[in-house]
Amino acid sequence: MGFAYRQGSLHAEEVPLEEVAQRFGTPCYVYSRAAIESAYAQFSTALAGRGLVCYSVKANSNLAVLALLTRLGAGFDIVSGGELERVLAAGGDARKTLFSGVGKSEAEIAFALERSIGCLNLESEAELKRVDAVARRMGRRAPVAFRVNPDIDARTHPYISTGLRENKFGVPHTEARRLYAQAASLPGIELVGIGSHIGSLLASAAPFVAAAERLVALADQLESDGIRLRHIDVGGGIGIRYRDETPEPVANFVSGALGALGRRKHALILDPGRALVGNAGVLLARVEYLKPGAARNFLVVDAAMNDFIRAPLYDAWHEVRTVREPESNAATAVYDIVGPVCESADFLAKGRQVAAREGDLLALMSAGAYGMVMSSNYNSRPRAAEVLVDGKAAHLVRRRETVGELFAGERIPG
Repeated sequence: MGFAYRQGSLHAEEVPLEEVAQRFGTPCYVYSRAAIESAYAQFSTALAGRGLVCYSVKANSNLAVLALLTRLGAGFDIVSGGELERVLAAGGDARKTLFSGVGKSEAEIAFALERSIGCLNLESEAELKRVDAVARRMGRRAPVAFRVNPDIDARTHPYISTGLRENKFGVPHTEARRLYAQAASLPGIELVGIGSHIGSLLASAAPFVAAAERLVALADQLESDGIRLRHIDVGGGIGIRYRDETPEPVANFVSGALGALGRRKHALILDPGRALVGNAGVLLARVEYLKPGAARNFLVVDAAMNDFIRAPLYDAWHEVRTVREPESNAATAVYDIVGPVCESADFLAKGRQVAAREGDLLALMSAGAYGMVMSSNYNSRPRAAEVLVDGKAAHLVRRRETVGELFAGERIPG
């Protein structure tokens, strides 16, 4: 859903990507509203009213995407004060928002409490003390949950594995009961939940469900200690298909977590990001040069590592399609698809069989998550435009930056 060839041209819903490039230029991120809605429906249907889907804002924080998810009923999972401001600007409800992250500042904690945040997810004993102190200064009680590290291997890339004991996230499972007892004694703290997140790109539901089972068992122990919680947050990290992966259906993850919860009255919270928006977006780029070589052939395009860093950072594989569907007899060659940035790591894809000429448009698929949010201005390159397609309409939801905006805040002394 979202992107398909029609009459030889790749479309986003009912809009040709050639038309998007003509109107808004390249490089350009293009998102499908229908694809986001369909992905959200998989979660909400499987959850069956027993909890809340809290979209992980770090995956794609465009206001139009956040506003769409707000209208669908989503809550949000954030990791900075800036993300909270985005949620509020998009019409989101702070009371349906979880504030995660290992390094919250006093200012961020105070801002979240002023806006009646739903829950602060604590990741250390030091953070517990800081939140208590800020809340007492403000004359409030801070709603909190601990992110508990269940020491379960998510079997994923080491940079996105977050549930092992050597990772920086969460508190050790063995320390959880002591920390909850300490938190219960603090006047500025209201204990509302417990959570975990074991990593990203999970293809199998088994480790996800195992982590949920450990959380539920711990919640039972806390109840026996006299600590009653309202929610159990099982995190996100559910994978999508980029190449030949076969992730289990979303329903398997959700039903497994609900099975672990059983008949308990806690609300189940899920924090998907990539699974909601990853396959709902593409990065549109134009071929600048064909550069044949003795060792490698290169397609030089106008998008670069500053626009999309997943390939060099994670060695991530993304399908590359020509926007014009190639003829069956079109001549092809194997290319590395690279950008103009002055780094050997500047590539979008390597070793791809492509039929392309200068001026042709390419679409980097499955680019809706961790694309624009991780972009930069390296080499003084303005960041790309963003477009949201809704049926026959293409809406510019972020205009392209100008070079002047890149140094507008800079000053030359004297």
